[in-house]
Amino acid sequence: MATKVPKKQNKQPGIEAEMDPRPEYIKPGYKAAGKLMGKVALITGGDSGIGRAVTIHYAREGADVGIVYLNEDVDALETLKEVERFGRKCLLIKGDVKKSSFCKKAVEKMFKEFGQLNILVNNAGMQIPEDEMEQISDKNMEETFRTNIFAYFYFADAALKHMQEGDTIINTTSVTAYRSSPHLIDYSSTKGAITSFTRSLATNLSKRKIRVNAVAPGPVWTPLIVSTFKKEDIEKFGTQTTMERAGQPSELGPAYVFLASDDASFITGQVLHVNGGEVVNG
Repeated sequence: MATKVPKKQNKQPGIEAEMDPRPEYIKPGYKAAGKLMGKVALITGGDSGIGRAVTIHYAREGADVGIVYLNEDVDALETLKEVERFGRKCLLIKGDVKKSSFCKKAVEKMFKEFGQLNILVNNAGMQIPEDEMEQISDKNMEETFRTNIFAYFYFADAALKHMQEGDTIINTTSVTAYRSSPHLIDYSSTKGAITSFTRSLATNLSKRKIRVNAVAPGPVWTPLIVSTFKKEDIEKFGTQTTMERAGQPSELGPAYVFLASDDASFITGQVLHVNGGEVVNG
């Protein structure tokens, strides 16, 4: 991350276009190999952060994409332009993933537009840090669970009606599912649920030959950070990792490419840990 002092945003979801410094979503020297040619992918939270990195990497690898976002129009349009710059199609789907009816409609829009759906990336998430357990309100806890894990169920249920042998689901969990996160008790609980969801759904779908895996990011420089953490925490964000820095979304994208591609054909029910060197079990 650059040495300039990062600016805090006071509203969630954060806007990547307003971040300073801006995240890197793909490395300048990334070499695509057509690993996802002919595939169609739906990425929730695909407008910015890790989701944008996944979207751009998938487009570079030959996939047409759809991105689900809440209200970050400026980020979504920027991502769309990047996808189209690489000659791929991008469908923007705006709405609230906490609502099961919207999730179903989003999947149907994808299938109507592209006639297939091969890759589902459940990635949209939210967090509301609180110093004490007693500060977590019922409303915030419910919104966090509905966004971070209920929506994963909703999208998987809707997508599976269109998925075939060889297709795949990839979920974004977190390093917080594997170690203490005292200021993110409800958020880390949802990430633990995502890890278990990934494993159970993988075994459930094994006979259909649909693979299910997850990526567990460590601290990554995204709009979620600048819109939820305190200013002093933003300034030192990521320095606690072994590599003494936060990751960039560009360092996550290739993990999602790998899990979506035939290179990972013998991998299901697993979690890739991209966390700057923190050793975790599972």
